[in-house]
Amino acid sequence: MSTWAHRFFDDLRTLRVLVIHPPGDDRNVLVEQLRRIGCPVSVLWPFPSQLPADADAVFFLVGPETRSAGNWCAADTQATLIALSNYENPTALKMLVDTQAHGVITKPYRSTGILSTLVLARASSGYQQRLQSKIGKLEEAIKARRHIERAMRILIDTHRLSESEAYEHIRSRATKLRATVGEVAMMVIDAQEALEKLGLDKPS
Repeated sequence: MSTWAHRFFDDLRTLRVLVIHPPGDDRNVLVEQLRRIGCPVSVLWPFPSQLPADADAVFFLVGPETRSAGNWCAADTQATLIALSNYENPTALKMLVDTQAHGVITKPYRSTGILSTLVLARASSGYQQRLQSKIGKLEEAIKARRHIERAMRILIDTHRLSESEAYEHIRSRATKLRATVGEVAMMVIDAQEALEKLGLDKPS
């Protein structure tokens, strides 16, 4: 077995799986196969009103209970979401889209296909989280850049510095304070706003 396969199956053995489905043969098939795979499995019913915080993967029934539970969306959790669908009518498909589930299994549930669905869903979930992390970093970088430009303008206007001098002042203070350039820029902005509130932002 390859190193990747060893890591993958080791991950499965620690993967906390929650199955949200009413009792019955369908749930039994799903739970038994997940346990054969090696996953620690817990079950829950009725449908909870909030996303569980202690599960790595959630298999959940899509139905009226899902809609009445309120916010139930992959964007609101770090867990991998795998929808369990009874039907493929427009209403059920709309709910599937709304949940942004990473995978879907339709009835009748069979032991074959559960592992592959879990693998692909985990990969999709991980990719989505990496994208969200990159987007978050880009948004922070854009915000920091705006703060830096505003702080530079304050220094240019109040101390008659050139653009390069204003930026170098912010950068050197950041080095001395062991802070980021964006953090020092916010200090400049906060100081200027405090002076404005006190009526001291302009020389008398």
